[in-house]
Amino acid sequence: MSFPKFVDQAKIFVEAGKGGNGCVSFRREKFVPYGGPDGGNGGDGGSVFLRANPEMTTLYDFILKPHYKAEDGQHGKGKNMHGKNGKDLYIDVPCGCVVYKIVDNQQKIFIKDLKVPYETLLVAKGGKGGRGNADFKSSTNRAPKIAELGLPGEKVTLFLELKLIADVGIIGLPNAGKSTLLSVLTAAKPKIADYPFTTLSPNLGVFVYGSYKFVLCDIPGLIEDAHKGKGLGIEFLRHIERTKILLHLIDITPATEDIEILYKNYKII
Repeated sequence: MSFPKFVDQAKIFVEAGKGGNGCVSFRREKFVPYGGPDGGNGGDGGSVFLRANPEMTTLYDFILKPHYKAEDGQHGKGKNMHGKNGKDLYIDVPCGCVVYKIVDNQQKIFIKDLKVPYETLLVAKGGKGGRGNADFKSSTNRAPKIAELGLPGEKVTLFLELKLIADVGIIGLPNAGKSTLLSVLTAAKPKIADYPFTTLSPNLGVFVYGSYKFVLCDIPGLIEDAHKGKGLGIEFLRHIERTKILLHLIDITPATEDIEILYKNYKII
């Protein structure tokens, strides 16, 4: 069984739907040669929402598909028929996804932290549909020949950053046995081998005992001076920001040295 690759940062481009155009039309009936205006309004364009999905644990799908667009609104028609609104687009992201808007100078502006399962966030609003000529009829203009064009939907570039949500974060030096412990306590099957940096990305597992359960996260190992970029650096430490408990796993043989290295790295962070 294959699992999606772990990716915790991604840039996506979203576009809401364009509003439909209003219609210029006049009523045509037998014996009524000059019927009044009956052009319908255009439908509104669909909006784009992000939705927190507790079943997702990676942003890998957004590397494969970074562009998303909601449906356009349909154009208005004669006989006062309004165009159908475009369908809203919901994009699922993992719980713990932090959403930023990227502006022209590539500056990231924080929008929201999606931590609650199935909560939604509007990121691009659909364009308003244009009015048909029936809406422009007045006491001074009984037969308007104008209608509005639909407005464009919003276009937004987003930066997504995943911070995994777990109850317990397992941290320690490379080869301390973090992945082994995770595989024993949960049904997770992380890669286990007798060499440093076997774990290159966080692994999640669920410990179940009767009706009680909690989520564990195995964080890639840190080495001395990891805060300076050595080894895998400290890139993955964002995933322990939300954990309720940090479990420091150490090899009992050089225990004192291991504890000092861990303490030094986390104190600097």
